[in-house]
Amino acid sequence: MEFTELAKNISVILGALALISGIRAWKREYIGKRKIELAEDTLMLFYQARDAIRNIRNPFGRIGEGSSRQKAENETESETELLNRAYVIYERYQKQEEIFNKLQSTRYRFMARFGRENETPFIELNKILNEIFLAAQMLGTHYWQRQGRVKMEGEEFKKHLEEMHKHESIFWFQGEKRDEIGPRVEKVIKQVEDITKSTLAEKEVWFKSIMGEK
Repeated sequence: MEFTELAKNISVILGALALISGIRAWKREYIGKRKIELAEDTLMLFYQARDAIRNIRNPFGRIGEGSSRQKAENETESETELLNRAYVIYERYQKQEEIFNKLQSTRYRFMARFGRENETPFIELNKILNEIFLAAQMLGTHYWQRQGRVKMEGEEFKKHLEEMHKHESIFWFQGEKRDEIGPRVEKVIKQVEDITKSTLAEKEVWFKSIMGEK
């Protein structure tokens, strides 16, 4: 009788251990799957953001672009034209804004899974966007408004042109040789690819494991 009870107890213990082991394995599998999905989703959003920034900086405009800007009462026709030209950036961004909002909502989940030190790509992408917006503002309200309308000579005019062209190289894509924004965005993409590389490499292993393959 005692032997039977002992056997039953051992059976219960072994069953409990098997259940715990199974739960732990399932938990590891579940967490691994979630991390893989997060890596894929984040990388995809960065790829989409790269395309969005290319579109935002496209030097070729469409008729009527920028005209959704609210005009000031005392604006002249020439001021309106220049301010609308700069506002094109904001209009195009608004059409792509969902991508950047999703990236921001992913940011803290990504940090939780991959480490706080891997926040850098998100910070850098925001910095790039802010520089594009600043360039649009400076060109529309200052440099384009002064160009050909304010008398400047010598060093003052040279400085004006240099600064204006610098902002324009951020505002518009002007060819690969003069582009600074594109390579910076590519560097951000490379950072995300490097961070997620090992996790995405586990996808094939994980898939084979759930399929029972060796």
